[in-house]
Amino acid sequence: MAELCPLADELSCCICLELFKEPVTTPCGHNFCMSCLDETWAVQGAPYQCPQCRTVYTTRPLLRKNTVLCAVVEQFQQAEQAQAPADDWTPPARSPAPSPSAQVSCDHCRKQVAVKTCLVCMASFCQEHLRPHLESPAFLDHSLQAPVSDLQRRKCPQHNRLREFFCPEHSECICHVCLVEHKVCSPTPLKLASADLESKLRQKLSVLYGQISGASRALEEVRARKQSAQDAAGRKIEQLKQEYKEMKSLIDSSEASATRRLKEEEKRVSSKFDSIYQILLKKRNEIQTLKDELELNLAKGDELEFLEKGSKLQGITMKPVYIPKVELDHELIKGVWQGTFDLKNELIRAVRQPQDKKPQESPSSGDSGDHIADPSQKGQSAVKKLTHEKKVKKPATTAAPTSPKMPTFGALGQAVDLKAADQNAKAADVQSLKAKVLEKFLAKSRPELLEYAVKVILDYNTAHNKVSLSDNYTVASVAEVPQYYRPHPQRFTYCSQVLGLHSYRKGIHYWEVELQKGTFCGVGVCYSNMERQGPESRLGRNAASWCVEWFNNKISVWHNNAEKTLPSTKATRVGVLLNCDHGFLIFFAVSADKLHLMYKFKGVEFSDALHPAFWMFSVGARLSICPLK
Repeated sequence: MAELCPLADELSCCICLELFKEPVTTPCGHNFCMSCLDETWAVQGAPYQCPQCRTVYTTRPLLRKNTVLCAVVEQFQQAEQAQAPADDWTPPARSPAPSPSAQVSCDHCRKQVAVKTCLVCMASFCQEHLRPHLESPAFLDHSLQAPVSDLQRRKCPQHNRLREFFCPEHSECICHVCLVEHKVCSPTPLKLASADLESKLRQKLSVLYGQISGASRALEEVRARKQSAQDAAGRKIEQLKQEYKEMKSLIDSSEASATRRLKEEEKRVSSKFDSIYQILLKKRNEIQTLKDELELNLAKGDELEFLEKGSKLQGITMKPVYIPKVELDHELIKGVWQGTFDLKNELIRAVRQPQDKKPQESPSSGDSGDHIADPSQKGQSAVKKLTHEKKVKKPATTAAPTSPKMPTFGALGQAVDLKAADQNAKAADVQSLKAKVLEKFLAKSRPELLEYAVKVILDYNTAHNKVSLSDNYTVASVAEVPQYYRPHPQRFTYCSQVLGLHSYRKGIHYWEVELQKGTFCGVGVCYSNMERQGPESRLGRNAASWCVEWFNNKISVWHNNAEKTLPSTKATRVGVLLNCDHGFLIFFAVSADKLHLMYKFKGVEFSDALHPAFWMFSVGARLSICPLK
């Protein structure tokens, strides 16, 4: 049966992990047992999702039985049953029925062993008391047969006759009188029914044995796959460590080279200063010696000696002390610093490069290991490039513009007034355009807004230690125990918050979030530089974030620590529309493919890129990013 195992995996339902029972096919092409899918969708409710690929259906699809797959499953079961006897295992033999003649006693004397049972009298008789049935004509029509043990249990309680037939439709033993009531059924004699049932049970037992063997092999395969996945992840981790080790080595080498160049420059300047110091020290000693000789000569009383010695000392001249200009090579220092600065910026760009791209469909969990080392390889290439090709960036010199002729005071004032009027007119036109664009988007339907849908992925490095991420980083919830994430400068440490991985600086973007009723949570956007610590890091409590907040049944909008209460809504899905080009942010309540305006921020000059932001408070609070494409 080993060659049938791969086919068994293909013919198994991914919900119950057993062979298909009345398989049905979803519009997305996946197969499930009808009962399994019905039960899953009944618990899940609208919108309905395919359990395998997560395709969303707003209305429940009409499912029909896959007759071709049913036939394939039936043929597979037959092949499995045919191969089952090839195993060493054989079903246990049925115990033989006890001999009735050695156990049945005469119902008349209760002493002798019965030799016959009368089906009319419903009693067993020994040879002596059976004589009337054999000799008297009154008993000629009585049917005799071999002694029947436990006659009372074998009698039909309704007609007081021996139950000699079995009705498979009602799963009960019946007498010949009951045949009238079971005329639409297909009863068979007990012996034939027993033999047929025994054959079927033996066949089923063989199938169950094969399934047990298959389950055992599946367990071994799961264990082997788990070990293989662990080994593959371990190898990737080791490769990742090696890549980062090489990058660190390159960075350390770059740091050592830059430090060495600066130390050499420092040594060169220090050496010059040491030389100057020695020269100045010698100069000072010569001046001190000359001063001492002059003082000594002035103290002599002999005029001849004084004149001779003094005239010589008078002819000695000393140049004034001069300190040559010695400075560090600032161009060298600037070049070293600029190279290091460029290296850091290149690393930041390499690490954040996936955030600047348009989000793509995330790979399946089985293929995620192939993408582990990509950021490190980009970072390594950037480090190698900058380590070997560092160049000093010199500021470009621009020619000073020629000054025009200075206008008179009146002309200057008139020019300023005209310029201001022109600027005011342009500003009015811009505001009018922004208002028209805002009204246009407020009138759009949900299918029209879905054209601007983006895939939001939650950023692991920003999640608070109480926030648990799941489902490919699209579901966030407040866990009962800390998650013990590794420290990161972008991680929230005060509020249970998490940001989207990608930021948006330009364009129009739309996403939807599913919330739980009666929970404490918030949905909005914020700048990348929003605080991560302290009460001011909470969403909407600073000038760097905007949000809509649910506090039980109370809904309010927050920005710069200012609150505005909103009307309540029964919708549990909120849509967020961010228009970076025209400076507005709109929150919609989404229900039954319809949009209801909750609040709009308009006329906002977004000064930096914005991240989707999410806040949760109590344990068990949960929100999920809705797949829109």
